[in-house]
Amino acid sequence: MRKWCLIPFMAVALSFNAISSVPQNDIDIRSKAIGKSLRCVVCQNQSIEDSDAPLAADMRQLVKKRISEGDTNDEVINYMRNQYGDFVLLKPPFQGNTLTLWLLPFILIAVSGAWFFKTKK
Repeated sequence: MRKWCLIPFMAVALSFNAISSVPQNDIDIRSKAIGKSLRCVVCQNQSIEDSDAPLAADMRQLVKKRISEGDTNDEVINYMRNQYGDFVLLKPPFQGNTLTLWLLPFILIAVSGAWFFKTKK
């Protein structure tokens, strides 16, 4: 008879668990998409999805944890950015401290073109 009394409590407990969790397939898809945009801070030229470094595995788990807690993709990326800095982003933002990074290729092309046409005469 006591077993029958526990059934309503178990149903309520399971319903809260089902409501609060994000489907595992959604977590995997979102974590892979986010992982492709985050740099492994050990490898420095690979995303955390492509890296085999132990730190990259930890970062992947952290991304999955944040998603399962209900964070949006932007919130997860901002969290990782706050933890590791702008360097963790594979595509750095266009801001004052990355201005040289974004403009240097165009400046080099312009200077090289000017030098080429000047020395051609």
